[in-house]
Amino acid sequence: MNWLDRANPVVPFLAAVLYSIPMLTTIDVVSAAVALGLWIVLFLVAGLTPLTIVKRTWPLLVAAPLSGISMLLYAKPGGETHFSWWLVHVTDNSIELSIAITLRVLAVGMPALVALVGVDATRLADSLAQVVKLPSRFVLGALAGTRLFDVLGEDWRQLSAARRARGLGDTGALRRWFTMAFALLVAAIRRGSLLATAMEARAFGAGERTWARPSTLSWRDAVIVAVGVLVAAAALTVAITTGTFRLVGSE
Repeated sequence: MNWLDRANPVVPFLAAVLYSIPMLTTIDVVSAAVALGLWIVLFLVAGLTPLTIVKRTWPLLVAAPLSGISMLLYAKPGGETHFSWWLVHVTDNSIELSIAITLRVLAVGMPALVALVGVDATRLADSLAQVVKLPSRFVLGALAGTRLFDVLGEDWRQLSAARRARGLGDTGALRRWFTMAFALLVAAIRRGSLLATAMEARAFGAGERTWARPSTLSWRDAVIVAVGVLVAAAALTVAITTGTFRLVGSE
């Protein structure tokens, strides 16, 4: 287990918010590059391998370049024009914004995904109820619903096999999909009703609860929050010092 996985599950959420808010006030290359570089070093120091980082952030690695390309083609023109066709204008300003947006999407999204993807749902529920003090009835219901997501995939496979056994799965792909989706919805509602009844019978949500797994905060959690704030402060300080700070909405 790496250093992050031993932290309280709600702490990365808090750290992500405190880090993201200041990072979203500017669109410049320097602050995003500094923050991204610092996070990569910190994740490696925390015990995460490069492969683990890629596995947890691959959707972001795909989305970030797409955001940059759209900014490259359609951003507000400025400076020398390198290419122009209809609505497409590739200028110095659009190139700079494209690089800045790509790096900023990675700098803001990567630490959040690395810290939050793979969080155990049970530990998160314990933390939300005991640390954040959310209603236990709501938390346990959400946890039970989350645990049933895996069951939906198995239900879909069983429905598909049953229809094929009855000779109904060879034609009409679109109609078959809607029919199976409706059947899956009905099965999910029935299972949810049975689960709710079972939880009520076991006194879930009635009176003061006790918890088998205590969820507490430690010095490690304070370090994670402090690191998030310090990385944002360091990135913005470097951007302001170098004169590249570009407030969102400014020309």
